[in-house]
Amino acid sequence: MSKSTSDWSNGDSNGMSHHSSSNGGDTPEIPEYVAPDVANREEKAVTHTKILLLFVLLLGISGAAAATYVLMEEEQNNDFGAAFAGLAKEVQTVSRQKVDQIFSGLDAYALFISSQAREDGNSSWPFVTVRDYSKKSEKIVELFGFKRPAINFCLLVEEDEKEEFASFAIATAPGWYQDSLDNEGNKYTVDELMNLTIPFVHEYNYTDNYKPIPTQRTGSALPSLQRYPVEPEILGLVTTNYDFFAITEIADLFQVSSLTFGPTLGFTQLIDYSEGPTYGQWVIDSQIVQPITENGEIVGILWLRLPWREFFDNLNVDGLFGMIAVIRSSCDIGAGSVVDTANEISFSIDASGAVYLGQFDAHDKQYDDHLVSRMILDNDLDEDRLAEGYCVHKLTLDLYPTKELEETFHTSKPGAYTSVVVAIFVFTSLVFLLYDYSVRRRQRKFMERIVKQDQIVSNVFPTAIRDRLYESGQKGSDQDGLLGPLGGGPGGGGAPLADLFPETTIAFADIAGFTAWASAREPAQVFILLETIYGGFDKQAYRHNVFKVETVGDCYVAVAGLPEPDKEHALAICRFSRDCVKTMKETTVKLEVSLGPDTSDLELRVGIHSGQVTAGVIRGERSRFQLFGDTMNTAARMESTSQRNRIQVSQVTADLLVASGLSAWIVPRESKIFVKGKGEMQTYWLNTKASKGSKSSKPMGDMLTVSETAPDGSDSQSAKEVDDNFLHGIGTMTKTERLVEWNVEVLTSLLQQIIASRGDVLEANKVSLKEKEANIGTGDTVLEEFVPIIQLKRFDAGDLSKRQQASSIDIGEEAKTQLRNYLSNVASMYQDNPFHNFEHASHVTASVKKLLTRIVNVDDRNGLTTSTDDVDLVDMAGHSYGITSDPLTQFSVVFSAIIHDLDHPGVPNAQLVKENTRSAQIFKKSVAEQNSVELAWGMLMGKEYEALRACIYHTEDDLRRFRQLVVNTVMATDIVDKELQALRKARWETAFADTPVCDTSLTSDDCRATIVIEHLIQASDVVHTMQHWHIYRAWNEKFFMECYAAYKCGRADSDPSENWYNGEIGFFDFYVIPLAKKLKSCGVFGVSSHEYLSYAQSNRDEWFREGRRLVKEFVAKYEKMAKNQ
Repeated sequence: MSKSTSDWSNGDSNGMSHHSSSNGGDTPEIPEYVAPDVANREEKAVTHTKILLLFVLLLGISGAAAATYVLMEEEQNNDFGAAFAGLAKEVQTVSRQKVDQIFSGLDAYALFISSQAREDGNSSWPFVTVRDYSKKSEKIVELFGFKRPAINFCLLVEEDEKEEFASFAIATAPGWYQDSLDNEGNKYTVDELMNLTIPFVHEYNYTDNYKPIPTQRTGSALPSLQRYPVEPEILGLVTTNYDFFAITEIADLFQVSSLTFGPTLGFTQLIDYSEGPTYGQWVIDSQIVQPITENGEIVGILWLRLPWREFFDNLNVDGLFGMIAVIRSSCDIGAGSVVDTANEISFSIDASGAVYLGQFDAHDKQYDDHLVSRMILDNDLDEDRLAEGYCVHKLTLDLYPTKELEETFHTSKPGAYTSVVVAIFVFTSLVFLLYDYSVRRRQRKFMERIVKQDQIVSNVFPTAIRDRLYESGQKGSDQDGLLGPLGGGPGGGGAPLADLFPETTIAFADIAGFTAWASAREPAQVFILLETIYGGFDKQAYRHNVFKVETVGDCYVAVAGLPEPDKEHALAICRFSRDCVKTMKETTVKLEVSLGPDTSDLELRVGIHSGQVTAGVIRGERSRFQLFGDTMNTAARMESTSQRNRIQVSQVTADLLVASGLSAWIVPRESKIFVKGKGEMQTYWLNTKASKGSKSSKPMGDMLTVSETAPDGSDSQSAKEVDDNFLHGIGTMTKTERLVEWNVEVLTSLLQQIIASRGDVLEANKVSLKEKEANIGTGDTVLEEFVPIIQLKRFDAGDLSKRQQASSIDIGEEAKTQLRNYLSNVASMYQDNPFHNFEHASHVTASVKKLLTRIVNVDDRNGLTTSTDDVDLVDMAGHSYGITSDPLTQFSVVFSAIIHDLDHPGVPNAQLVKENTRSAQIFKKSVAEQNSVELAWGMLMGKEYEALRACIYHTEDDLRRFRQLVVNTVMATDIVDKELQALRKARWETAFADTPVCDTSLTSDDCRATIVIEHLIQASDVVHTMQHWHIYRAWNEKFFMECYAAYKCGRADSDPSENWYNGEIGFFDFYVIPLAKKLKSCGVFGVSSHEYLSYAQSNRDEWFREGRRLVKEFVAKYEKMAKNQ
């Protein structure tokens, strides 16, 4: 060897072999690359220039300092104003979104209750209960983010119905009490709640110790039937049969709702919970009354308490600090006798929470000119219908800064510090300019070449290796090549650049599940994931003095102990591996919003081994720094035999940790592992939670705890506990919320293309469009609207040119808020099934999006010329049969994928028909699919989504085409109906016959496009069968669990486990594989069609081998889960 181990650290004083510091001491190194006589002449010229500049700068220092001081003061003030304005607008935007979400969520809930009542058929108002009220209300409350929720379901009862309703409430109470207790885990029992339930419609005598008395109001009453949460209210009272008309404010709110047919809000109510769970606290609340209507009449309400302090506590706005929020009502309110009221309330809000200041404007008057105001509630109700004395509250949020916020923008030493900094900056800038002027003619190219060489080499090699490569290059003959020192071999470049490092620790980190995940993604998405994750690992390597060796596919290799020796190399790698696992989890959770479903399921598998390695550079083409030896091989085996989300260390590494007094960091693996070439090995899990009596002499910091495997092979530390540790401090967004945000981004990009393609289209006739909206889809069933051929928009090169600029289109804050609220409501209306749920709908959406982007067929079916420009435009559009000519078509298919299983009950259509459910009585066939369209379309047509609908369609023709596409696409997902399947098969054979059956190209293209869209959604609906085996297995298990649960509950005639194995083989042979072949034969999906077919055939073969064993595992897993419940 040419140098000792210590030589590897030459010039690397900071201990980071691949990161060198940058300071003034680097300047003397430059002459190494310049001839000495040239350097001397240039140095003299620079010296003369500096002397001249010093004299000139002394004259301007005082003026520059004074000007800088004034500018900095002004800049601070401007920064303060701009920062506050930006932060205030973000707070107002989030507040408006939350208010819109609350009202739209209540409206959707009321619509659901009304729809359920119609579906039940055997009940009539007011004798109606809401099934699973606690679970459904809990989902609504989770969307709102309140910790102290209260939602009451109240019915409008006439005078002659009071006794009968009270009896109905008492009779139905035990059932929904029990459901609520099961869901909420309440400490009460059904009997205890029944003992507290008053058997008649009542109110309370507040002067006689809250004694219940019959309601004193004559005429109609508004008794509460169901409440979430079920626990008793203040003073141990339950609300069942309590007449909410006894509360004057609610009676007034109901009166307003009955006149306007819309939700109403009572502005403020200051309540002292002196005997409740929040003892000693005053809470400022608003009450919301959401009417429930049937046939144009109000039959009940949903009552919600809106706590304003919690509202501001959960804004989740980064950097929130030092702000006064004043909520003002448009109504003129006086003081009442029971509760204190006012038309304005004030809060102090920051990141730590909100503080209630009082029922007045509490801001500092000196900040009046910083006011940022915005209306956050405008129900847009017809106030002309209100009687005198009634008012509809419109709320405005006014935001003002505080002194504390302003002080954060002012420095303590603006004068002296700014003057020095500015003087140095000006001096350095002028010196640089003159110096650059005098030497640029002779050194520009040379210096640029050196900088490029240094940057490239420093990114590939450790600092010490880089320096030795430079030394080797100086001794060679190639002084002009950019990477001359790397060329050649032992014969031309001196001794090999290699050495032995006796004490190192190597970590291999592999992304578990990456191959399956990548099989469902576009190449760009794969690289976004890897670049983001590896970028995070690189930062951790820099932090822990660890050297990144290389990345091979989805495996990251790092080493500690070289090029500079480190006695604590094992500790450094353990800490580095811990932080990489944490970084991996945080990164995948954040990326799920942009990269789609299952991204957060990716986890890291790490293996660590310690020992000696040979390291160096094999010179020649594409040289790089490499490690060799048994330590590398063993570390790779540690990774391949490790487990997801775990760090496995070898016996050698474990001994080093024990020798350092860190025995508590490791836990022996229960059984030995077999390693090729070494036999059985005892390994350990990295576990840094020290037990009592540990003799560890060093702090363990915040190291990740990874526990041993339980005897049954499962992790003894639950995945939830690990996830909670990882997600601490990075936000509280749930998986469903992340999927909603991803779907929002997908649909927003398509809406941008729709708007861009319109160009200068004349303003739509809103009156006729609303009439069309009211009349479309009003037939007896959705299936009646199915059409065999949908006429799509023809290709227009001008439209395509406009769509290329679509990314700059802003669909508007209101439309995007409505889109987010709509998708949130869609997600909440999906039932909690193992398979037919919102996550599966998002999985289907991802496949639809992928297939649409892969449509690459280019031809002249739409009368295109053969000019190069036209062909390029068609290439960009991915034109095929007109599918991608119109962005509305793409939006419709993606939209259909999102809503196609909405409110799916978890059983097939045949079972619904057999059970004679309300929806089956209406739709007869394709029950679940028609119900999904009916619910999704009905909600989309709501008044609260006008801005969103304006983005989707602009004309009656657009609306008609949108409706037809949604109906055809969703109906195509019913693959069990033999009549529909036979029709599709015949249309496919007609559309793709060798000799075209249709007379015109337009009709032929529309026919082909319609059937291709239907097959596209069919393939996407079962796309898990055409993806990686791990994805297929996971979704197949979920589908089995859903079917098996239905059988166990008596909603299926036969045990699915008995025929699941053969059924899956038949499903592959007679549906999946033929469908994949059709996708390939139609010639419009590029490489994706070949990919889908290949995976389908591979999964079929794997299921043939492993299916019987897997079915047994599915059954055993279900039985175990059922036993533990």
